[in-house]
Amino acid sequence: MPKFNDINLDKWKDSEVWTDSLWIIPKRDSSGKHSGSYHGNFVPQIPHQLILRYTKKNDIVFDPFVGSGTTTYEAESLKRNFIGIDIQKKLLVDIKKNIDNKKNFFDLLKGDSTKKETFEEVKKLLRRHKKKNVQLAILHPPYFDILKFTKSNTDLSNASSLKSFLEKFSLVLKNTISILEKDRYLAIVIGDKYTAGEWVPLGFYCMNEAQKLGLTLKSVIIKNMEGNRAKRNKEAIWKYRALASDYYIFKHEYIFIFKVN
Repeated sequence: MPKFNDINLDKWKDSEVWTDSLWIIPKRDSSGKHSGSYHGNFVPQIPHQLILRYTKKNDIVFDPFVGSGTTTYEAESLKRNFIGIDIQKKLLVDIKKNIDNKKNFFDLLKGDSTKKETFEEVKKLLRRHKKKNVQLAILHPPYFDILKFTKSNTDLSNASSLKSFLEKFSLVLKNTISILEKDRYLAIVIGDKYTAGEWVPLGFYCMNEAQKLGLTLKSVIIKNMEGNRAKRNKEAIWKYRALASDYYIFKHEYIFIFKVN
C-alpha cells in the first residue's frame, strides 16, 4: 500500500480511483451539498479522485481558492481534515453553515493567498491542531480574467496582465509549498483561454510556474468539459462559429499533479 493513501491493493480491481490520464466526466455531480449555482466552480469528481488517490483518512487537504466549497465538501465526505482560504467572506460563512462533520476539523480563513501573512495564520491553525503540515493541496485558481469574481485588486481574476497573474499565482504556490509535507502532492486544476484571435496556453504557463519552483511534475490529466455553462445548449452555434473561423472549440481542462521534493 502506498504511504500516501488508503487504497487496498489486495482489492485493486474494485477500486473507484481513476488511473487514466483522460477523464471523461459526462455531468457534474450535484449530489449532497454540491451546487452548480456558483459560476466558476469545478466538478466535485475532480477533488474526490485526488483526495482518494493522494491522502488517507484524517490527513489535511488544503485549498487556497475555496470558492463555493467543492473541495471542502469532498474532504468532509471522505473524512479528511480541511484548511481553506478565500477572499470572499460570504462564501466562507455559507460553507461553515453546511459543515456537520464533528470528527474532523474544517478551518476557513478570509484572506489573500498571495500574502505570507495569510499563511502565518494557517501555520497557527496547524499548531493549534498539533500538526506541522498539510498532506494535499488542490489549487483551482481563476482562469486569469475570463471571469471576474470580485472587485478586489488582490483577486487574481483582476490581475492587470498575464504577467501579473502568473506572478501572483507563483506567490500562492510558494506559500502553499511552505506548508505542504515533503513527498506529498499538489494539484493545479486550470484551463486555457482564447483572446484577440489567439489561444493563450494558460494551463501550461501555470504548470511552468510550479516547475520553476522545483516541484516534480508527476502527471498531466486532461478532463473534458461536457456541460460547460458558457456553451450549454449552444453546441450548434459554437460549431458554426468554429467552422466559420480557424479555431477549435474548448473541450478540456488540465489537472497537473506535482510532488514536493
